Amino acid sequence: MKRKLLIGFIALLGWQMAAAQDTTKVWTLRECLDHALENNIELRQSRNEMLSGVEDTKEARAALFPSLTASTSQGYTNYPSSQATDRNSYTGTYGIEAGMTLYNGGKLRTAVKRQEVQNRIDELSVEETANDIRIAIVEAYMQCLYAMESVTVNRSTAEASKAQRDRAEQMWHAGSISKVDFAQFESQYASDRYQVVVALTSLDNYKLRLKQLLELDITDRIELVAPTVGEQAFLAQLPEKTEIYETALGAMPEIARGELSVEAAELEIREAKSGFLPSLSLTAGIGTGHMSGGSYESGSQIWNRFNENVGLTLSIPIFSNRKNRTAVNKARLAAENSRLTWLDLKKTLLEEVEGAYLDAVSAQSQYVAAAEKERYAQQSYELTSEQFTVGMKNTVEVLTAQNELTAARQEVLQAKYMALLNIELLNIYQGRDTEANY
Repeated sequence: MKRKLLIGFIALLGWQMAAAQDTTKVWTLRECLDHALENNIELRQSRNEMLSGVEDTKEARAALFPSLTASTSQGYTNYPSSQATDRNSYTGTYGIEAGMTLYNGGKLRTAVKRQEVQNRIDELSVEETANDIRIAIVEAYMQCLYAMESVTVNRSTAEASKAQRDRAEQMWHAGSISKVDFAQFESQYASDRYQVVVALTSLDNYKLRLKQLLELDITDRIELVAPTVGEQAFLAQLPEKTEIYETALGAMPEIARGELSVEAAELEIREAKSGFLPSLSLTAGIGTGHMSGGSYESGSQIWNRFNENVGLTLSIPIFSNRKNRTAVNKARLAAENSRLTWLDLKKTLLEEVEGAYLDAVSAQSQYVAAAEKERYAQQSYELTSEQFTVGMKNTVEVLTAQNELTAARQEVLQAKYMALLNIELLNIYQGRDTEANY
């Protein structure tokens, strides 16, 4: 029996491991962007808010047309007085009424125009949210790629440390170096293995961040496509930053949204001013009713009481306790705030574009310098290692050369992915799709 349970447990464990493997997916940057734009919760909420605004527009348009209402009422009256001939009475009324606003200072039509502008603002808000998600995905993906290569560099360093440690052990046994020197190599090897663990932890954290942006389940595991990125991808000459900014002004949705918000605010002023003007409405209806007494003659009463009516109502505002004046003044203040917000959006975009541009140019220069530094550090490390083997260099010198090489490799990686990240951000600001194939 125990043997059967053990076999069943092993089979279940194998099935769970296979299921876990099935949920592992290799993602490219394009796949991450497409998935996030389709499944992100914040973006879906933004789309629903846009659809809600469309319904408001339909309601505003419908207000231009007549309304139609049917009504009926039924009643029972008791007369307890002993003088009453008929103590009980039943009444009923029936009617259909239509109403339509003929003129109200243009308030209804202005409301329709304002709501249509608001629909466009909502669409741009969806695009703005999508851009924010693109930026977050690109940043998280680049961080993952950087962490992946950082793991590779740290593992390579640990392997080199192990080789140095093994060689030092042989030299120690041969009496070429002291035990203290050998202990330093042991310590360096342990430190480099620790850095591998740190790099793996950073990679896991960056992957977790990317998973959260992709709205993936806790059981899902992700792997990223190993990038093959040539220097031309991140060392290409950038356009002038003024050109990038001018393109961004026409491409970024928040700028168009700010401009439309000013237009919507101007329409709100017109809508508020209509409160000073007269309004004219038309009503028409038909109705009838019946009332029972000693004899219940509802049929003839309904016909005899049948009536038709039509009427015009003119409303002229004379004094509204300053409600209309306050509404107009507040609408003007809101319009001024909309203009200031629009200017602030342009200023913020300028700061973002200029910051990304300067970071990209700086990272390109840093990469060139760091790559040259890495070449020299590699040569220095190789020569120092050879000289250490023949006793011309001491332990401190060879370990220093190794650490300098590791630092140079990390600087190359950092500059490389900083340049790639900011170039991709500049593409997004200009309304371009991602150009790199990661």
